[in-house]
Amino acid sequence: MKTNNKILVSSIALIALALVTVAFTPEKSKAMKPTETSKDTLSVTILQTADIHGQLDTHPELFWENEQIVFKNRGGLANIKTLFEQERQKNPNRTLIVDGGDLIQGSGYTALSDGKVMPELIKNMGYDVIIPGNWEVVYGKEIMMDVMNGYNTDVVAQNMYHDDSEEPLFPAYSIKEIEGVRIGFMGINDPDVPVRQNPIFSEGISFSGLTEDLKKQVDDLKVKENLDVLFLVTHIGIFKQVELANNPISENVDYILGNDTHERVRKPIQGKYAKVTEPGAFGSFVGKLTLHFVDGKLVGDDYELIDVDPAVYPADTEMQQLVNKAKEPYEAHLETVVGYTETPLYRYLTVENPMDNMITDAARWKTGADISISNGFRFGNPIVPENGQAAPITRANLWNLLPVNEKIKTGRATGKQIKNWLEKEMHNAFSKNPTERFGGWLVRFSGMKVDFNSQNEKGERIKSITVNGETMQDNEYYTISACVRPGDPLDNLCRMPNVKDVKVKDYTIHEVVEEYLQKNSPVSPTLEGRAYCEYLGVNSFSTVPETKYQFK
Repeated sequence: MKTNNKILVSSIALIALALVTVAFTPEKSKAMKPTETSKDTLSVTILQTADIHGQLDTHPELFWENEQIVFKNRGGLANIKTLFEQERQKNPNRTLIVDGGDLIQGSGYTALSDGKVMPELIKNMGYDVIIPGNWEVVYGKEIMMDVMNGYNTDVVAQNMYHDDSEEPLFPAYSIKEIEGVRIGFMGINDPDVPVRQNPIFSEGISFSGLTEDLKKQVDDLKVKENLDVLFLVTHIGIFKQVELANNPISENVDYILGNDTHERVRKPIQGKYAKVTEPGAFGSFVGKLTLHFVDGKLVGDDYELIDVDPAVYPADTEMQQLVNKAKEPYEAHLETVVGYTETPLYRYLTVENPMDNMITDAARWKTGADISISNGFRFGNPIVPENGQAAPITRANLWNLLPVNEKIKTGRATGKQIKNWLEKEMHNAFSKNPTERFGGWLVRFSGMKVDFNSQNEKGERIKSITVNGETMQDNEYYTISACVRPGDPLDNLCRMPNVKDVKVKDYTIHEVVEEYLQKNSPVSPTLEGRAYCEYLGVNSFSTVPETKYQFK
């Protein structure tokens, strides 16, 4: 792994942006007369990707436009490479590129290779700084370290440690200097990784949280290294990132380059101390932050969230060849068609999605359980029928929808247990306290209908639950199915404890969905109101309370 020694060079005095009176906007900078000040302006470009989740190619992407869902093709590593090169040419030697984690999980190509298709590709993208995300641990600590060290660039994480020695897994920060301006990047991963992910994934790794010790490290870095700009590159989700921007921890932070929740922040969210960005997911978007300096002082910024539109950014030929080569060993298996859908399959709504309706229907069909549960995943590219023809569903699609292919287990729980568990899951998704949110959306299910109010207090959100058309009874037992979470106690199903008569089946969730599709294609999943909140409505996309952010 590269060290930061050669980039720790000369210092410049600390700048307090609040005392600067000159402001730059795109309009002002274009119109500025060629005065002595304008001639001395230095502009530095920061490009950011996030949550690419192993998506190597252009794919359908969902947008919310004019109060309706539309689909457009976006992304592709080779297309992103073209965008990167164009931006470098616009601002040569003054462009830095950052990725915020979750690179190596989320597609069949990364899953079947244990993430090992990525180093050669990422090495050729030209990133300057990368942090691990919550899913980087999916193949275990050693593989994560090998893959990330293979990127041949600065990988930083302030709060990840070897469990046995308490030594850091990666350097806490990276410092870059451009024409005398010193820019620092400190990486922070989600301390809740061992709870959010299957516990076995992060064995051997310990995490520290957002504490006073972090504030001391942040303050020391800004002052002792004489940084002109300090970025926290965080993988903790938009809600916690906005809270962090308002927290005294960020008193010496200028920007939080956020990641994890796949939100498309098109105008930085201004906190008390720092501005927050988050550039969507799957390589469909690139965030572009331009910093303006006069006489070494930060005086303003511009921000743009760029669509990676293949019509605008055609695939870089050499990069596409590398992608194609990386896919070769797995392509025949993954591109096999296993079924068809007549309706779009997508997973962007916070409560109910057609994609999970199909998955949980398949699990209930196979197991015969009263209720089948799917996790509140935020990823999975849409599968979209075109020209009145059913869309093929491939094994590659299944990996996009279900990033880990675990066995299914079943058990029995009382109505009271299920209600208490679901109240906790709702709090994880909708807590008014951002530090108590987990980063995912509400769990999904088949066989159960739930009416709730997301705005109520913890433990008081559920208004009614019906199972197979009848009101759930507290003392009655119901059979449930969910996927195994390696590292959980046997009697836990999707974080529900003390389940009785648990049995681990000899089939995996991918096998179940394939079998279901073979016997039921073409499928036509739609929104059915399996979970409904009047406050959120049917098309419930993420919002960030107390901000003007809207998903689109």
